[in-house]
Amino acid sequence: MNSTQTKTAKFLTILSQSTTLAQIIQTHAQIIINNLTTSLHLATKLTQKLCSHGSLHRARLLVSTTPNPDIFLFNALIEGLFKNQMGWDSISVYGQLKKDGVLRPNGHSYGFLIGAAGLIWDDWKVGKSVHGNVIVDGFDGNLNVGASIVNMYVGFGEIEDAYKLFDEMSERDVVVWNTMVSGFVKSGLFGDAMRVFWRMVGCGVGIDSSSLASVIPAAAELGWLDFGMGIQCLVLKSGLHDHIQVLTGLVSLYAKCGDLDGARSLFGRIGKPDLICYNAMISGFTCNDETDCAVRLFHELLGYGEKNEIELARKLFDESPEKSLASWNAMISGHAQHGLNQMAISLFQEMQAYGVHPNHVTITSVLSACAQLGALIVGKWVHELISKYRLVPNIYVSTALIDMYAKCGSIVKARELFHEIPDKNVVSWNAMISGYGLHGLGHKAVKLFFDMLDLEISPSEVTFLCVLYACSHAGLVDEGNKIFECMVHDYNVEPFTEHYACMIDLFGRAGQLQKAVDFIEKMPVEPGPQIWASLLGACLNHKATDLALMASDRLQQLDPENTGHYVSISNIYSADRNFTAAASIRQVAKNRRLAKTPGCTLIEIGNTSHVFTSGDKSHPQYAAIYEKLEMLIAKMKEAGFLTEASITLHDVEEEEKELMVNVHSEKLAIAFGLISTELGTEIRIFKNLRVCVDCHNATKFISKITDRIIIVRDANRFHHFQDGVCSCGDYW
Repeated sequence: MNSTQTKTAKFLTILSQSTTLAQIIQTHAQIIINNLTTSLHLATKLTQKLCSHGSLHRARLLVSTTPNPDIFLFNALIEGLFKNQMGWDSISVYGQLKKDGVLRPNGHSYGFLIGAAGLIWDDWKVGKSVHGNVIVDGFDGNLNVGASIVNMYVGFGEIEDAYKLFDEMSERDVVVWNTMVSGFVKSGLFGDAMRVFWRMVGCGVGIDSSSLASVIPAAAELGWLDFGMGIQCLVLKSGLHDHIQVLTGLVSLYAKCGDLDGARSLFGRIGKPDLICYNAMISGFTCNDETDCAVRLFHELLGYGEKNEIELARKLFDESPEKSLASWNAMISGHAQHGLNQMAISLFQEMQAYGVHPNHVTITSVLSACAQLGALIVGKWVHELISKYRLVPNIYVSTALIDMYAKCGSIVKARELFHEIPDKNVVSWNAMISGYGLHGLGHKAVKLFFDMLDLEISPSEVTFLCVLYACSHAGLVDEGNKIFECMVHDYNVEPFTEHYACMIDLFGRAGQLQKAVDFIEKMPVEPGPQIWASLLGACLNHKATDLALMASDRLQQLDPENTGHYVSISNIYSADRNFTAAASIRQVAKNRRLAKTPGCTLIEIGNTSHVFTSGDKSHPQYAAIYEKLEMLIAKMKEAGFLTEASITLHDVEEEEKELMVNVHSEKLAIAFGLISTELGTEIRIFKNLRVCVDCHNATKFISKITDRIIIVRDANRFHHFQDGVCSCGDYW
């Protein structure tokens, strides 16, 4: 082997091992430096690699500048363009070849060209023209070319032309047989598909999974269960009984033929069913009026809980030709259970547009979504639908209504509905106790809890959690302590982490930080992130920097990816005017690439939701909003308001700090509410994070100045502002 051959072999190996476009380009440069540009082997390999990495311009340039190219080099380019879905470009290269007349296309050329012509849907005459050239050049007898032509005509929907060509072929492999069978199925000619398949079997052609997956739908559509069983025998003989695509087809076949036991048995053999498998089985249940089974299986599909699985389930639902009430319910409840509440509401609205009447399951699910979003207007509409459709509210619907009104800020309406329930269960009591706690009405929550005990209704773990939460948010330390002891000793309920966290929160909010630490040390279980987060929150409220550092250290060990912990400790340092330490903490979070959840506030005006972010100027009425806010701030300052800017960035001027907090999202939402509603109208806003000290103080002043009731729901609780006072008593 001479020097040139050695270098060529070396670069061929390097190209084969190249995995990035940069490596390929670098190798090309070395080929040029080593004067190997005339090597057709290298040029062909380079063209293939460039095309596989999408660098089609470089590939075309390389072919056009290679001296004395051969047909193999051109084939590499035609194939590369075809595989990159560039049908016209492939055909143009072929046109240039024909025009030059130096090189003659071979069977491989036409195989790729026919595929490229099949991509040109808007001009099928191109394909027929290439077919004509195939005949002229004598390649119509080539098996691969013939199979490509049959596939092209099938793709164009010219099934008769495809079958004529297929029938005239002197030689056929399994690929062309499969193409013809699937072509008939796609054209709805199921009987023809079956006949071609059995003809294939009779000719002794070795069938594969594609053969079976192609023909099984034909038997299913015809309802030919006997033929389907015959196909299943072939499946077993071929050793393809575990192939997921084949098994899915058989599930659909048995289900469509009414044999649900057979369908269930086959479905159970699939290790991890995909979307298509579920679709086949769910459709089978639906077709055979097995609604409950369809719903359970739909819930199982949604139960994976991953975002992409939910999206696949939605795709399956959208593609379903007939949507039953059960399937609507499965989709709505599935999305609500996985926190996709806006989508759950959208699905319910879509269901109404289709004219499908809801039942109790539908109403309960969509009310849960409204509750989580704070969508009071939609919740009221759903409540009206209960009367419209004459649905007698059962205990579950009534409880869902209580929960919705409480979480949307209407605690009075929630209480009215609670008292209307004749036979309350523990879930109903929990919903009302939780509602009181959310609104800071701790005394009422505790009274309701003891009323429940007096009626000899046994509290659950959730009941205790609700009442302890209410105690912690109202500063009822003694009551909370007694209830915790009652839970453990009188009702033998083993506390969850959430119960322990409530107790830490209870002591911490009341400023009894040492008591909180003592409680942690006596816990029978190892304290987790939730426990230390509760302590850290308390330290933030009471500016206990040393204790906060201990809690922060534990959190960084146990939950290092939670941005909120870094924000809390940074705020503690800022409030203590230790700006260097605060900056250091923010830098740690930045180095870990942790992003703080952006604050945003929602307000509903009429039937429209408006969302604001800090410093937002995207709203069409932003000029009027800022003008109103500026006027409010001026009046607030006259009344004695002082901006609380201690936790804003330390490296800006004091005046700039004030401007930053003045345009927080909740202030913008309130200003918009004031200019968009009549005098005296109650304003409700929903903040996704804990409301900051400055906005809390500002809202008290605004309620006084404007004589408005302002209800704010933040990440922790509700705040009812009226006449300059907040229901939380500045304890949140």
